[in-house]
Amino acid sequence: MAAEATPNDKEQAQNIYSDIVVDHAQNPRNAGDDPYPDGYAIITGPCGDTMGMWLRVRGDVIDRITFWTDGCGPSIACGSMATEMTTGKRVAEALKISQDEIIDRLGGLPEESRHCALLAANTVKEAVRDYISLKKEPWKKAYRNKP
Repeated sequence: MAAEATPNDKEQAQNIYSDIVVDHAQNPRNAGDDPYPDGYAIITGPCGDTMGMWLRVRGDVIDRITFWTDGCGPSIACGSMATEMTTGKRVAEALKISQDEIIDRLGGLPEESRHCALLAANTVKEAVRDYISLKKEPWKKAYRNKP
C-alpha cells in the first residue's frame, strides 16, 4: 500500500508539474481494463513502468479506450491524457498521437518524466495496431490470450 501524500508532497508536486498533470494523476480518466476489447496492448517502458490500453472501435472511430499503469503519477497522467486524446478519433488519427502532443496537452513535463508520455503514445499505437491486425484476420482473436 502506498503512503498517503503529505501536504508538503502535494505542494512540491504542484511546483514541478502543471495543474493539468496533477489533476490527471489524482483523478485519472478512463482508468481500468475492458474484458472485450477490439484491440489492446501492454508495454513496459525502459524505466520499468508498465501500461496497458484497451480500446473499442465503432465504424472507424475509437468509441472507448481505457488504461492501467503500475507507474508513477506522471505515467498515470500521461495514460489518462492519451485516452482523452484518443476517444472519438479515427483509427488512422490515433496512430499519429505523439509524445510531444501528450506533453503539450498536459502543460509540459520535466525532462525526467517525458518518457512517460512516450510510453502512453506507444501503448495507444500498439493497441490500435492490434485492432487493425484483428480486423484483417478476426480468427486470431479466438487464439490469443485474454487481456
